[in-house]
Amino acid sequence: MSLGAVRQSPAVRWLPAEPFAHLDDIHHRTSRGLRHLTAASSTGGEPAPAVDVEETADEFVIELDLPGAVARQVTVQWNGQQLVVHGRIPARVHAGTLRRCGRRTGPVCYTLRLPGPVLGDKITATLANGVLTIHVPKARPCPVVYIVDADTTDGCLP
Repeated sequence: MSLGAVRQSPAVRWLPAEPFAHLDDIHHRTSRGLRHLTAASSTGGEPAPAVDVEETADEFVIELDLPGAVARQVTVQWNGQQLVVHGRIPARVHAGTLRRCGRRTGPVCYTLRLPGPVLGDKITATLANGVLTIHVPKARPCPVVYIVDADTTDGCLP
């Protein structure tokens, strides 16, 4: 009777000079797992990329980190209430042995509800140097219209 290959984790060496060296490895693996769980979005559990949202007088500017992403694999959708970005961060090919891996790869999703009215048909997006930049112009609010009563003699507005 033969058994299949048994997967073994690499042995952690205990060195008298560093008796707690293995704790760094445990901390790293635990942190990586928790980071993945807390970054999961509510739209399917895909991790959300690092993002900056800036509001100027005329527009919202959203910058998402998508290192190595290709423009044809990224979609930006506006559904009238929120902005939804789907993409994919490709895995890198490594020539040597990977000793530590902290970069995210695979599908990503980001959903953002903007705080004011925007012009959905004027949204533009560019992907350069691993950063997706989305410009969302604000809709101009209608000016306040005062209705003046013709019977008022003082001519003052409220």
